[in-house]
Amino acid sequence: MNFSDREQRVGIAAGVPYLILPPASGRTDAPLVVGWHLFDPPRTESAFAAAMPLDGLDAWRIYFGLPLCGARKPAGGDEEVMRLGFEDAVRNLYEPVQDQVVAEFEPALAAVREQFRLTSDRIGLLGGSAGAGAALGVLAETRLPIVAAVVVSPLTQLRPIVTANGRLFGIDYGWDAGSDAIADKIDFVRRADELARAGAPLRLVVGALDDVDAIRVPAAAVRDALANRGREADLKIVPEMAHLLAEPPGDEPAPQKPEAAACDRLAVEWFAARL
Repeated sequence: MNFSDREQRVGIAAGVPYLILPPASGRTDAPLVVGWHLFDPPRTESAFAAAMPLDGLDAWRIYFGLPLCGARKPAGGDEEVMRLGFEDAVRNLYEPVQDQVVAEFEPALAAVREQFRLTSDRIGLLGGSAGAGAALGVLAETRLPIVAAVVVSPLTQLRPIVTANGRLFGIDYGWDAGSDAIADKIDFVRRADELARAGAPLRLVVGALDDVDAIRVPAAAVRDALANRGREADLKIVPEMAHLLAEPPGDEPAPQKPEAAACDRLAVEWFAARL
């Protein structure tokens, strides 16, 4: 299938919306990088591809849409998503998105590979914020061998994210046994043994202006936990970057911000050396 590096294709794979960018060569045996966007801008697969296109990387770049986002928003759109979040963000948003991404990853990727006749078994993972948490969940649980992963502004521990959002929206979340179990599942310091067994070198990229307790400290803790287990992991800090990689509302592709370009370069560097 011949199409240029800047030409993109969109479709549905095993029920999952996707956007795919080919390598400049168009060769079907090039490695694959699979990515998931943020809940915040850029918050669709097309907007994330514009923010982090992995320019210059000799790989097929596949951007999957998250559940409850973009084309898969529930009836009522953003207002309904906000209602679900205010009602119980842990049970209504974070858990179903995390679980569904892990469950649908392998069949969706298989469908894309079949459609485009992609033959490489060298796979990288990319994610931003909630999409980073999804990528880490896939890394911990997939049966496929993952060669490398990059997570940006990552959700690595759910509890401090919920606390930070509670401060933002004036909500005091009431933890119980059920939500505690969900938070344990979305805690990749706690699950460092699983990430270590997966064996993929991991780069974590955070903004110098991002939330310290919710993003920067947990990301460093994941890096340290993997390093202590003898796995390759590093943490890069992008100056002048907060959490978002695009301007609001973040649904449509937009010009790449300098901070996103910096993240893109760090991701390309990591993948190019390992894929």
